[in-house]
Amino acid sequence: MVMDTNVKGPFFLIQRLLPELEKQASHERPSHIVNVGSIDGIKMPRFENFSYGPSKAAIHHLTRVLAAHLIKRNIIVNGIAPRPFPTYTLSTGVGGGRKVDTHAWDAVGKGNPRGRAGTPQHIAGPAS
Repeated sequence: MVMDTNVKGPFFLIQRLLPELEKQASHERPSHIVNVGSIDGIKMPRFENFSYGPSKAAIHHLTRVLAAHLIKRNIIVNGIAPRPFPTYTLSTGVGGGRKVDTHAWDAVGKGNPRGRAGTPQHIAGPAS
């Protein structure tokens, strides 16, 4: 399921949208694809989740392969690899519930270079 969501989903979406992306692209105004990976796809994850990190590593590699090939068709492919930030899904591992536990996330944030957890706005900037 994790591979389906994190690798196959983006792959098939890009495949489906490729004709439209290519039609809209030009050298002066290329089309763009932004894949969202994770720091866990680059380094060993903090949590014992054996499918998540490898699935994010796969999306990072897919991004590199697509970037190398699609640039010839005026499509720029980038990826971002955020550190942990409070989400509904990730909160099951942080604080043990589906609700965002601010205290638990503060502890996670201390392990980040800025000393805090990320926010959705931190993801939106690079993706726009």
